[in-house]
Amino acid sequence: MTFIAIPQTGGPEVLQPQSAPVPQPADGELLVKVHAAGINRPDVLQRAGLYPMKPGMNPVPGLEIAGEVVAVGANVIRYAVGDRVCALTNGGGYAEYCTVPATQALPVPEGVSMVQAAAIPETFFTVWANLFAMGNAKAGDRVLIHGGTSGIGTTALMLCRAWGIEAYATAGSAEKCEEIRALGATAINYREQDFAEAIQQHTGGKGVDVILDIMGGPYLERNIASLAQCGRLVIIGFLGSAVAKEINILPILAKQAIITGSLLRSRTTEQKGEIADALSQHVWPLLAKGECLPMVDKTYPLRDVADAHRRMENGEHIGKIVLTVGE
Repeated sequence: MTFIAIPQTGGPEVLQPQSAPVPQPADGELLVKVHAAGINRPDVLQRAGLYPMKPGMNPVPGLEIAGEVVAVGANVIRYAVGDRVCALTNGGGYAEYCTVPATQALPVPEGVSMVQAAAIPETFFTVWANLFAMGNAKAGDRVLIHGGTSGIGTTALMLCRAWGIEAYATAGSAEKCEEIRALGATAINYREQDFAEAIQQHTGGKGVDVILDIMGGPYLERNIASLAQCGRLVIIGFLGSAVAKEINILPILAKQAIITGSLLRSRTTEQKGEIADALSQHVWPLLAKGECLPMVDKTYPLRDVADAHRRMENGEHIGKIVLTVGE
C-alpha cells in the first residue's frame, strides 16, 4: 500500500509517499480500506516536530478516516467486512489501509459521503470531549469558541446551535465572520476588536460560561477576563504559544474559575471508546437527519498531501480539509 511518511521534520515538502505491506488487524481492531482521511492541526504540528509523541504511537500521520472494513481482528462483534465506517485512528490515516480499534469506529450515517465522514471523527471527538464533557456546556449557557471557522470551530458552533447554546466565536476576516454568523453565532473579528472587550459588551459584563481555546498562552489572561462566575476554560491547542507568563491568578480565585485542557491523542483506547459511545447516542441521530454535517473546505488526492498542509497553514480554509484516497 501507499502511505505518507515524515522522514524528517520540517515544512510540507518533507511529506513523502512510500510503500509498505498492508497492516493486519490485531485483537479488537478493524482493517479499513481508506477512502478519505481528514487533515488536522496535530498532523501539521507532528510534521513540524512540535507535537508530543509518546513511545509506541504510530508515526504515520492521519487521525481520522472513512472507508470500508476489509478485515476484522479477534473479538470484534460490532462490525463486519463490508461495513462503511469512519474512525478516530491512533495515527496511520494518511494511507490506503489503516488499522483502528473497533471501539473508535462509528458507522457512516446513511446519505453521508466518505469525504464528509472522514471530516467527522477528530473534530467531533474533540468537541464532545472538551466542550461538552470537560466544559459541561449545556442549553442556556454562553460559550466562546476561538478559531470559529476551523474544523473544530465549525463543529462546535453547529452543535451549540443544535443544543440551544448561545455562542460567540473569533475569526480574523470579514468573510470568516460572515460564516460564523451563518452558523448562528456572534462573530468577533479579533483583528478589529479585542475579544475580551467584545465579550464584556455582548454579555453586559457577565462573561461566558465556557471557552474552547486553541491559542494557549497569549490568550490566557484575556480568556480568564472573559469568563463568567464559575466559568470553565478548556485549552485544546497552543497555536499562539504553549507558555503563559506573568498571569494574575486573582481573577481565577475570585471567579471560582476552572482551567483545564486535554490532548485527544494521549487518551486511552477505553477513554476514546467512551467518547465514541457518547457521540453515537447524542450526535449520530443529528447526522442521520442531515444536521450538523461537517463543512468541507477542499479535497486533495493523497499524493498532494503537501498542498493540503500548505492550505491549512495559510489559514484560509473554512471547515475541514480532506484527502481522497480512492473509492
